[in-house]
Amino acid sequence: MRIWSKLSVVLSAVMSVACSITPPSDVKVVNNFELNRYLGTWYEVARLDHSFESGLEQVTANYSLREDGGVKVINRGFNPEKQKWQESEGKGYFTGPNTRAALKVSFFGPFYGGYNVIELDKDYQYALVCGPDKSYLWILSRTPTLSDGVKQKLLNTAQQYGFDTHQLVWVKQHE
Repeated sequence: MRIWSKLSVVLSAVMSVACSITPPSDVKVVNNFELNRYLGTWYEVARLDHSFESGLEQVTANYSLREDGGVKVINRGFNPEKQKWQESEGKGYFTGPNTRAALKVSFFGPFYGGYNVIELDKDYQYALVCGPDKSYLWILSRTPTLSDGVKQKLLNTAQQYGFDTHQLVWVKQHE
């Protein structure tokens, strides 16, 4: 009986993290968001590393509309160790009004994680995205590289919100 009790506590803890979709409480999500302008391909310039992306290069995310009104997400990256491309398909849905850039995204069954755009260029050319806590952060761009000035601007925003930008992995992209 005791082992089942411990197992249920562990399972509950895992589920609460895996299903967390709200952004960190002190992080402001972009308003006046226009999904149609955000759709298309984005290059991953930098990320806080996680096992599902570790070691990947030339990472891109492609967003398109789903028939059910959601967003189709295709993440793709090259694994140089295995010398092959890896791809995963997910789905995303707004967690509130579709003018607020806060979505829940799932790549695995009923489990959703937060996808929150916290800075976005007025021309939709670069973005800063975080997950449900400060261990998830991505710098995205419509091009494989960003100018030093834009990088610094995004790093400053991330640092002001308390993200550990010294842990960022700068993704190798081919132009």
